[in-house]
Amino acid sequence: MLPVRGRNDRATRAVHILGTRTAWTPVGDGEFYCPGCGGDRNYQRLTGRRRLTLLGLPVLPRGTAGPVVECAACRHHYGTDVLDHPTTRRFSAMLRDAVHTVALAVLAAGGTCSRTALETAAGAVRAAGFDDCTEDQLAALVEALAADTGRVFEQPCGAGLTIELHEALDPLAPHLAPAGRESLLLQAARIALADGPYTPAERDALTTVGAALTICADDVTRLLAAARTPS
Repeated sequence: MLPVRGRNDRATRAVHILGTRTAWTPVGDGEFYCPGCGGDRNYQRLTGRRRLTLLGLPVLPRGTAGPVVECAACRHHYGTDVLDHPTTRRFSAMLRDAVHTVALAVLAAGGTCSRTALETAAGAVRAAGFDDCTEDQLAALVEALAADTGRVFEQPCGAGLTIELHEALDPLAPHLAPAGRESLLLQAARIALADGPYTPAERDALTTVGAALTICADDVTRLLAAARTPS
């Protein structure tokens, strides 16, 4: 007795007879952070053309596909927005530059005369990746910054420093977890507190840092108060 073939069998045969195939063409390459691999990998940017296939042979065009990003390691395809995420190396450089800029901004607000503040700032900058940073180098940079802008210490954060803070922090903030953004602000607060209570100019600089890190005003106030509390 012959087996009874149902609708599912007919659909399966149709899929084998008719189908679609995408032919991918490389249009660029580079390095990116692969979310599947969890690390930096090479990639190819691909665009594709779909074709209807008959018995596995392409017969009719069915439009375009992509563009997509293909990981050279895992071969998975991702949307091109994955390239907005910095590579691990790029992220480390962004974080290092952000810590350096924030330290200079806080010192420029009034802490550069204090050796304790300079030591705290230099320690933070070295930990971020500038291994050779010294207190004297930071002091010289802050004084050069003040001379270049005509700004004196203990004034509110000026337009130039505000722009520099935003240039360093705006690209970084979306890629930092809330705890990471708070940690960066707390680090800046500890530099300001190294030589005593916040001055109005230091508080102004720290508020600017918090805003650039997209931390709301209430949380900035909370974190600045928490930094004053001995751990």
